[in-house]
Amino acid sequence: MTDKNISSGREYIGIEEVSGPLVMVKGIHNVGYNELAEVIDPAGNVRLGMVLEASEGAAVIQIFEGTSGLSIPGTRVRFRGKPLTFGVSEEILGRVFNGLGQPIDDGPPPREDLRMDVNGLPINPTAREYPQKFIQTGISAIDGMNTLVRGQKLPIFSGSGLPHNKIVAQITRQAKIIGEDASFAVVFAAMGIKHDVARYFIKNFEESGVLEKVVLFLNLADDPSVERLVTPRTALTAAEYLAFHMNMHVLVILTDMTNYCESLREISTIREEIPSRKGYPGYLYSDLSIIYERAGMIKGIEGSITQMPILTMPNDDISHPVPDLSGYITEGQIVLERELDHRNIYPPIAGLPSLSRLMKDGIGEGMTREDHAHVASQLFAAYSHVKDVRALAAVIGEEELAPLDKIYLEFGERFENEFLTQGEYENRDIIKTLDLGWKILSSLPKEELYRISEEEINKYYGRE
Repeated sequence: MTDKNISSGREYIGIEEVSGPLVMVKGIHNVGYNELAEVIDPAGNVRLGMVLEASEGAAVIQIFEGTSGLSIPGTRVRFRGKPLTFGVSEEILGRVFNGLGQPIDDGPPPREDLRMDVNGLPINPTAREYPQKFIQTGISAIDGMNTLVRGQKLPIFSGSGLPHNKIVAQITRQAKIIGEDASFAVVFAAMGIKHDVARYFIKNFEESGVLEKVVLFLNLADDPSVERLVTPRTALTAAEYLAFHMNMHVLVILTDMTNYCESLREISTIREEIPSRKGYPGYLYSDLSIIYERAGMIKGIEGSITQMPILTMPNDDISHPVPDLSGYITEGQIVLERELDHRNIYPPIAGLPSLSRLMKDGIGEGMTREDHAHVASQLFAAYSHVKDVRALAAVIGEEELAPLDKIYLEFGERFENEFLTQGEYENRDIIKTLDLGWKILSSLPKEELYRISEEEINKYYGRE
């Protein structure tokens, strides 16, 4: 290994080892973790990489564009002395980038007002503002029963073949802040998606006219897998600029975090690290928390970042390490149910496993409506009883059920077909959602509405 000083940094000639997307370099000086590197192949082509591991005199670099064509003696490495950055300005809105933040929509590079480190930092807990304001998605199953609150982290747990892409596209089109004049934007990051899915998202946002308020980051299935490890970080860097420099309220959608974790496992295996559950690295929890904890609100700053990560659960296993660890970090989950999907109920959001832990702080008088908490609680309780009645009916038959149980069966059908079910382009405001909830609850006898106050029953029960 030889080296020479040049104006853009120190350059080293020759590498020690190539293993998958990783390159090992020895005989180096003063190289830091997460430092950006340029790897120049024998043909003179430059590939970007990031230092994954640094020790005295050696470093491991992950190459974003792959390592094919590199030779051990003929490859040069130049360290930039700084981490990967993303150039930001208001012009990033309406643009499409790859996972490294390079424009891929055939437009010119956007103006750069600032370059920000994509690795970012989690928000200091002492500087956090507690999330308390409602974001309307236009989907009754979310707004009515699993309300999204500004600054929250609320993942969607899905399965292979379920319509999570349609749901997140609908949320991106419809999400807004009600009751105040606030700038709102969506940062959409997709990891490991197919070309047709990428075209679906871009076309969907263009035709609906929301693209001008969306920043897209697309890492396609045939893109280097190591780029997937940078994609959510680049997207969150864009969100932090819009939220904390431009004072906008930003909804960040990350799909699919399971693909991200698969790439993390792949790199961990190549590095011969000791595996944890199902082969994932033992630091999976801390790695995910670094991403999720970049959401929130900061005291004294008007803007906010709200996250909705999408996770596809292998074999619909909610105890799989990716959803399991995500559940410890985030504030609830929205679970998609395959049985509802088989019955053509869209969106197939499961009533009982879904939960928004911050919902109670973002609803009520002045935010949604004074009866919201009680309506949601009663819908949960009644639907839970429906599940018990259906299990009993499967054993003894519907004709043997008590009259009240038959009423609950009818309630369950109406809840699924009228409240949960809505069109892909149907945008319901929160008042319509709550009125619909009352319409369905009114099919139950008043004495069964034990989670709702007498005053609310007198005001809303049986009202069309």
